[in-house]
Amino acid sequence: MHRPARNSSSTISSSPSPSMPSSPLHFFSPKSRETPSSTPEPERRHNFSQSMMEENINNADLILTKWDINGSTYCKLESLFTGDRREAKAYLRSVRNLQKSMHFFLSEDSKSGTLVRAQNLMQIAMKRLQKEFYQILSRNRIYLDPETVSVSYRSSRLSTARSSTTSEDDDEITSTSDDAISEMVMADLKAIADCMISSGYAKECLKIYKLQRKSIVDENLYYLGVERLSLSQIQKLDWELIEMKLKKWLPAVKIAVNNLFNGERILCDHVFSSSPRIAESCFTDISTVGAMSLFGFPELVARSKKLSPEKIFQILDLYDSIAYLWPVIDSIFSFESSSDVKLQVVTSLIKLGEAVRSMLSDFETAIQKDVSKSPVPGGGIHPLTRYVMNYLVFLSDYNGIVSDIVADWPLTVQSPLPETYFSNPSSGDEEASVITVRLTWLILILLCKLDSRAELFNDVSLSYLFLANNLNYILKKVRNSKLKLLLGDQWLIQHEDKLKKYIANYERMGWFKVVESLSKLNQTADISPGLSSELFRGFNSVLADEFRKQAGWVVPDNKMRDEIKVSLAGKILPPYMAVYDRYRGAFGRRPEMEALIRYAPEDLSNLLWDLFFGVTTENSSTTSSPYRSGSSPSSSPSWSARSGLAGRLLQNCSRDICKRSSVHGLCSDM
Repeated sequence: MHRPARNSSSTISSSPSPSMPSSPLHFFSPKSRETPSSTPEPERRHNFSQSMMEENINNADLILTKWDINGSTYCKLESLFTGDRREAKAYLRSVRNLQKSMHFFLSEDSKSGTLVRAQNLMQIAMKRLQKEFYQILSRNRIYLDPETVSVSYRSSRLSTARSSTTSEDDDEITSTSDDAISEMVMADLKAIADCMISSGYAKECLKIYKLQRKSIVDENLYYLGVERLSLSQIQKLDWELIEMKLKKWLPAVKIAVNNLFNGERILCDHVFSSSPRIAESCFTDISTVGAMSLFGFPELVARSKKLSPEKIFQILDLYDSIAYLWPVIDSIFSFESSSDVKLQVVTSLIKLGEAVRSMLSDFETAIQKDVSKSPVPGGGIHPLTRYVMNYLVFLSDYNGIVSDIVADWPLTVQSPLPETYFSNPSSGDEEASVITVRLTWLILILLCKLDSRAELFNDVSLSYLFLANNLNYILKKVRNSKLKLLLGDQWLIQHEDKLKKYIANYERMGWFKVVESLSKLNQTADISPGLSSELFRGFNSVLADEFRKQAGWVVPDNKMRDEIKVSLAGKILPPYMAVYDRYRGAFGRRPEMEALIRYAPEDLSNLLWDLFFGVTTENSSTTSSPYRSGSSPSSSPSWSARSGLAGRLLQNCSRDICKRSSVHGLCSDM
């Protein structure tokens, strides 16, 4: 049967479907939005966020359980942070997403099963990260060596180091250099630390870090020779052992500060850069004990009962090392919690300064209380002079440190002294002037002590030679050291003038009898054989006495010795040459005059040259003549070696000089 077709248009209009809106506008009508089947917008957003958080947990479950340390053997042996870095990045990213999910569900329902699941996953993740953190610290000690870290930092490579392992460009280590590996390892540690701290596991992270790094600090200090000593232990040690420890400490403190502690501070600041408070706590706990032992050693040495003035230079070395390193120490231990370390450094400096002051006082007292009563053989250099000047020369090398130590330690002088004595016009440095006062005062004490020692000589001329020798030694030490800059040119000029006076007094008092005898010979108007014989015998006797007496006298300094000889030759040879020519011309070669005038000018010059070597020769021991009968200057063993200077002396005292010079004038100059 054929069924007639239905009019579709009429059907739609006559019998509308109850499930379809009658018009497209129905979807936007208020009535349609209020139907029970529609979902409010906030609820839809909530459902979307919840689904995203659940998805984060599901994704985290996949990767976290894969690396569960309680899982497969592979996960127990392998590390996330080796080889391909993408797995490690994905792991850390999943932990961060898991943390966000936990915060979300915690705000919704703190007792939800999803939150419990997320918490269990977080515990699995933290156990894994703790293991990774420990493994990186323990397996990469060579790349986390403080020196490597500090060198890397100084070369500014850390400034461009990757701050975390989340960079998309560093999937694996592309460089095998120690610095590059060190940077990568530090970046891994920082990424793990950031993750654990933000997840609330800072305590667990710090426990691992402190345990590992403190053992490294202590081990390095041990190999550097740093010991934990007490004052009682130091007091029981012989100074030789203390000095051995001191010699080890001086290089050790530089390495410890510049490399060890500096590297640890850099590493702490980098790994825990997300929390300065944690970085401070970590570095303080790691370094304080070792630093206190290191910086406490100088204080113990300074308080030792075995200190004496000679040991001042070891104390100054300690002071110098700490003072030089102080800016770096202050920078490294800048945390408030590290104040005990800096206080120990300051305390050591104070105690060392006090020890230096005490030893300087002892040194001054030792000079003043010198009890040597025996005159120095030949009027040479007194042992006290050598001791004091060598001491002061070494002390001048520490002028900056000593100036700092004595800056607020005023010099107390019992008797008033001219202010010009302590002046230093060649230097405008105030610090230098402080130590200048100390040094000039100590030298003045020495000079006064030498004056008293000069009185021990029975011969006044030898006393002046002794003073000249010692003052010349002092001046040489000053000129050839930093003492010259500290004492100044004016001080040198004043004491050089004093040296000239000492030498002049020696020449005048030591040779006035010889010069006076020559003067009488030259002043005789009427020459008679009898008178001539008497005068020449007197001259020969005086000459023999002086040479015999001064044969053992000494002038150690070559330059001053030659200057004195030239000066004596200028005073003795010209008048003697005049007498020699005059009498030889008047009496010819009479036998009786040959016996009296037995010294040619060359002989006398040779005798002068033999002076001041401090050795009494056989030829100079005779009481009648400087030479034995029949001997001549040319037979002297030393003549060939010394004839050059003798010739120069004779040239300086030529006949022309003799004719133009007045004998009386030469004597008056003496």
